[in-house]
Formats: sequence, structure tokens, C-alpha cells
Amino acid sequence: MEENKLFNQKTSRRTFLKQSAAALAAATLLPTTSVFSKDKVKIKTNPALDSNFGGVQIGSSTYSWISQPAPSVHELINTCHKAGVSSLEIMYGEFAKYAGQPENVPAEQIVAWRKNMDLEKIKEIRNVLAAAGIGIHVLNCSPASWSDEEIDRVFLGVKALGAKATVQELSLDSAKRLAPFAEKHDVYVAMHNHFQYAQPGFSCDPILDASPMMMLNFDCGHYLGSTGKDPRDFIEKYHDRIFSIHLKDKTGPNVEPANFNQVWGQGETPLREILRMVRDNKWPIHCDIELEYPIKPWSDPLKEVYNCVCFAREALTRK
Repeated sequence: MEENKLFNQKTSRRTFLKQSAAALAAATLLPTTSVFSKDKVKIKTNPALDSNFGGVQIGSSTYSWISQPAPSVHELINTCHKAGVSSLEIMYGEFAKYAGQPENVPAEQIVAWRKNMDLEKIKEIRNVLAAAGIGIHVLNCSPASWSDEEIDRVFLGVKALGAKATVQELSLDSAKRLAPFAEKHDVYVAMHNHFQYAQPGFSCDPILDASPMMMLNFDCGHYLGSTGKDPRDFIEKYHDRIFSIHLKDKTGPNVEPANFNQVWGQGETPLREILRMVRDNKWPIHCDIELEYPIKPWSDPLKEVYNCVCFAREALTRK
């Protein structure tokens, strides 16, 4: 469909990329400072950093730059500014590193750390990011297989981060396991889908019925790629139970290559229409970039996330 192409007749891909590159270059010229006076890491500050467009909060999963993970909170700030995102779904691996989980130690030491994770240190992470204009809305940690003590503590960690949800793979057993903790701490569990909706007879309704704190982290690309169905119909039906949407473009199951990640605008996922649907209905759904398409040798994950941000901004600021 013409509406689902990345660029209209007035804007060529080359022009779009030049504009994105120019904006990215300008961002790197912003004054730098340090959050802490004793810190030697230069941190880009940009009071105008705001990836909310037309009332829709655009963010990114830190999985998007898994090949270039930020080694510290300060580098995460620089990463967000380069990528143009002010809202994060942070993966557990990065969170644990910043929060002080020991590395290269026996599993029992990891478990002991999780049972006693330092909530004050986690609040410090939150405050440092907030000072740079960045918020965390999801901690993606999939804790259903952990002990009760670990789950209880990580839910406290979610709250200390200022996040509202954690993520777990879509499963009724996991929903039943986590529901008491979610209700106790008033933290949502956002259930993430891969290809479950393509399974005959599968429904997320029993999972959502397990608790009002069960929500969906709906991956619209995985949904289209595996089922061939329009994600907009699903979003319309379940919008009040969707906490966040993973944005990605994919081919459907009936083309070659099937169910394949694509540069935004080159696949079959109606990303523009999904974003405008959320905007026009004023649904409080976080829309997060999850970068998975192959990156060309002359680019990198941060540039590609920035291009996705520009795509979203264009879609949401035009009628």
C-alpha cells in the first residue's frame, strides 16, 4: 500500500537520510557536562530531548543496540541522546550491570544479589537518567522462573527505577506465577509475544483474566509476520490491556523471505497507521522501537534507531 511506504512523493529516502544525518550531527555538537562533579565521563545534555510526538511516547528497547551495549549509565545517556529517545525499556542484563550485580561468579551468588539488590542504588540510576531527560517505563527481566524472594525484590526494583511494568513471555503459567507479586506491588506484567498467536486456538484472554495487572507488550511485527493478520485489528480489540507496543517492520508469512525483519517502511507492517491509531484515540500506550533488521556496514544501531525515531515523528506530526 502506498500509505505504508516510508517516503511520499515529496520526500525521497536520500533526502530523509540527509535530514536525519544533519540532525544527528547537530545533536553531537551540544554542550557536554558531567552529572557528578567527580565523574570524568562527558555526558551530552539536551533539555529539549523529548521523543513524545503528537501525544504518543516513542521509546526504544535497549535490545536495539545489543551489539553496542552502553557499559555504564553515563554512556547509556549518551546513547539515548544520539538515538533521540527519551524513554526506555531496559533489558535486565544492562540494568543488572548498572545496579552492581557481580560478574563471573557462581549462580548462587547472583541469586543472593537479586534477593538483596540495593534499591537506593537503583533510585540513583533513575535520578541520573531523569536529570538527563530520560525515563524508564519497563524493566525487561522475565522473572517467572525465579524464587519468591527474587521476584519480590525485583518488583521493588522496578518501582525504584520509576518503571511501571516488567516483561514476561506470553504464558498462562507465568501469569499465574507473577500475578500475586504484581498485585502486591502495583506493577504491571507486560506479556510479550513471539509467534504464539499463530498457534491454532491460541488466545491471550485466559492470561489477561489471571489478574488486572496482566497487560500486553504487543509485538506488532511478530504478530503480522507469524499470522499474516493486520495488527490494527488486535490493537483495536485489546487497546485497554496493551501497556506497550514493540515496533518493527516485517514481511508476512506468505511471501519470500517470510516473516523477515525489514527497514521501516519496506515491510508489510502498517507502522504509520498503528502510530496514528494510538495518537488519534489518545491511548496511553508506550510505542517502543525494537531494532532487529539487518544493519548495513556503513551504519550502526544508534543511527538506525534515530532513523526510526524520525519515521515515527513524521508519521505522528502529519495528518
